Amino acid sequence: MIRKKTMKQYKNIYLLLFALVFFKTSELRAQQEVQFTQYIFNTLSINPAYAGYKEEWFAQMALRNQWDGLEGAPKTGQFSIDGVVSPYSRNVALGLQVTSEKIGPQTATSVYTNYAYRIRLNDADTKRLSFGLGVGLAQYGLDGSKFNPVDGTDPALGYSDENVWKWNLRFGMYYYSPKWYAGVSLMDVLDKEDSYVFNSDDANYNIYHRKHLYFITGALFDLNRSFKLRPSLMVKEDFKGPTSLDLNAMFIYNERFWFGAGYRTGVKIWENDYSNYTPDNISVTNAISGIVQFYVSKRFRVGYSYDYMLNDLGNAENGTHELTLGYTFPLRGKRLLSPRFF
Repeated sequence: MIRKKTMKQYKNIYLLLFALVFFKTSELRAQQEVQFTQYIFNTLSINPAYAGYKEEWFAQMALRNQWDGLEGAPKTGQFSIDGVVSPYSRNVALGLQVTSEKIGPQTATSVYTNYAYRIRLNDADTKRLSFGLGVGLAQYGLDGSKFNPVDGTDPALGYSDENVWKWNLRFGMYYYSPKWYAGVSLMDVLDKEDSYVFNSDDANYNIYHRKHLYFITGALFDLNRSFKLRPSLMVKEDFKGPTSLDLNAMFIYNERFWFGAGYRTGVKIWENDYSNYTPDNISVTNAISGIVQFYVSKRFRVGYSYDYMLNDLGNAENGTHELTLGYTFPLRGKRLLSPRFF
């Protein structure tokens, strides 16, 4: 009984902390860009210039249950498909990405069309530099009935529903060769400091998003005839909170079974006001991840990852689960291309 009561108290405490992050100074700060642990298998979710990298058409479905067991925690689903549309030069690629997320009282559904122009850099066509543009439309919703105070009613909270549509843009660059890659992208280009989602007269409904800058890079090393090592890193910056750093290392066995781990943390590059609203026991260290991917066939793969929080929040939730399913469509009259490791 004591342990059950203690865990319930933990959950109540962190539900409160979870809400405080969102309600700073009477403004709603929604979770920003969706964070997928398995972005390393399909970078289209953070860089439109990645479209067409696999050269064949590739479709993926991703499901993410973040902070399992914590009421109101993010749940995300995403479907994407991309491929080359100029079969001879392979210079032009398109991609489509549909994302749906629910976090507490807020919902967000977005559809992005991505265009990439891919420049050939060598005669063997093993190196390319790609420039990408993403154009998207998102619907944001807020369920006022979810704002239920613990005791009585809170006059500072409204109880109406809100829905709004917003356009946005993404830009990106992506370079790859057989042994390494690098990319940079800017998401939510149209968002400004005072660019609110709802623009409501009620300040409590003033949700707003920020631009996000991503930098990714990684490499591939042959360890022996059977094993390869694929280390990678990602830096994510929203210019307000701590900079996010992801470090990953994947082992690849016989080009079919992938397994590895990741480490995600916040790093302080410059001064900002984030620390004023972060409890001391929620440190910048975020999570470690275990990641596996298996090719059921040459064209169908399954991926799974589990994230575990390294701060006190880990005592109030049951980890983060993420599942991905990917399929590469055959090109008519052409053989399967060599494996794509990035």
